[in-house]
Order: sequence, then structure tokens, then C-alpha cells
Amino acid sequence: MAGHSHWKNMAHHKGIVDAKRGRLWSKLSRAIMVAARMGGGDPIMNIRLRVAIDKARSVSMPKDNIERAVKKGTGELEGSTYEEMTYEGFGPGGVAILVDILTDNRNRTNGEVRKIFERGGGNMGAPGCVAYLFDRKGLFEIPASATDENTLMGIALDAGADDVQNLGASFEITCDPTVFAQVKAAFEKANFPLDSAAITQVGKVPVDCDTETGQKILRLLEALDDHDDVQAVYSNLNVTAAMMA
Repeated sequence: MAGHSHWKNMAHHKGIVDAKRGRLWSKLSRAIMVAARMGGGDPIMNIRLRVAIDKARSVSMPKDNIERAVKKGTGELEGSTYEEMTYEGFGPGGVAILVDILTDNRNRTNGEVRKIFERGGGNMGAPGCVAYLFDRKGLFEIPASATDENTLMGIALDAGADDVQNLGASFEITCDPTVFAQVKAAFEKANFPLDSAAITQVGKVPVDCDTETGQKILRLLEALDDHDDVQAVYSNLNVTAAMMA
């Protein structure tokens, strides 16, 4: 679990660098459009849209951009139609990788993502080849300085969370996606700062590998994450501090 968190933090911090802010906003606009198209434009009634908007706000995406993406999704404004899919594959060392995609050209994206896998020493597999190795979870990270473990445990479990893990500098909390909104609301009511809050894919059994292989995998995950059509990348790699160095 901790490895998953470290990779997501790395991707998050990389994503908000000013030079890449425009690309990140473009990806978030797609997510908002698809969420609005599927569940309507009211974030109170549409949890998926609420999560997408919260993520956009967390990286300072302008309000006008968010509203425009919602209107494109609901059809009030003209916009592209994006197809949602997940690619599956393996990285160096046989580590499992899931890639969430939003694309307006399936054939183009398929070929480009396949090449990224191959250049990174991995290979894209058939649907279902690694999905069973992951659980879809709500995932939160709260700095350890914000609260003590017992207090956090009580609030999290009362709100419906499944587990709280102490990572040292932070706490990692997981929950079923269906209770994500209520767990988030409980943390906000308690004034806990959230370093991250997302519905994500968590590897059931983290895979260990040597530092060199781990760094190759991280480079592959970063290359995938840089693709315009990629919304999120997940692996079951147990990321160590040495790999991140």
C-alpha cells in the first residue's frame, strides 16, 4: 500500500509543475466532461463529478475551465466525445500495470501506449490479464502532524473506512468507493488536511524487486503518465526510498 502511495505522490508532484500544468488541466477537463456526461452536471448528485472537480481545484484549475468542462459533458457546449477504457500490461520484473484512458481515437491511443510499454521493457496484455491483482478503493493520505492515530482511527472507521495505516510521516486510509464521499466529508468536518484523496486501484499484494528494476518500472510509469490520453497509472510495485532516489 505504501508503495502505491509513494508512486501516486511522485506523479502528483510531477504533475503540478508549471511546465506541465496545461497538460494536467486538459486531462482533468476530460475527466470532468465524462463524469458529467455519465451522471449529470450536479456534483452533489454525481459523486464521480464531485471527485473530478475536487481534484481539479486541488491543482488550481480555474473555475471557468471547470464550468466549461461540465457544460461540454452535459451537452450545453460542443465538445469531443471521449471513450473510457483501461489497458493492462506488465512492466520489467513482471510487475502488473493498469492504465486508465480517455481517448477520442482508440486506434491511435492503443498503438502509442503499446509502444510506451515496449520501450520501457514491458508489454501490453489482453483485457483481464492483471485487473484481478487490484482492488478499487477510496484512498486518502493525511499528514501525521495533523492528528494522532487513535483519533483518526475513530473518525475514519465511524465514517465507513476499511483501514488506517501509519506510514510514519503520514496516515493512509482506505475505504470502499461507495463511501468515499462520506469519509471525505468526515475528514473535512474534523479539519484534517488531505495530502491526497482519490478513488484508485490498489495492488492486492505489493511486489518486491531490486532497486535497478524498480527504477526501470518507475520510468515506465512516468512515461505512461505523460501521455495525453492517460488519466491514471497504477502498479503493484512496492516502491522503496532507494527506487525514488
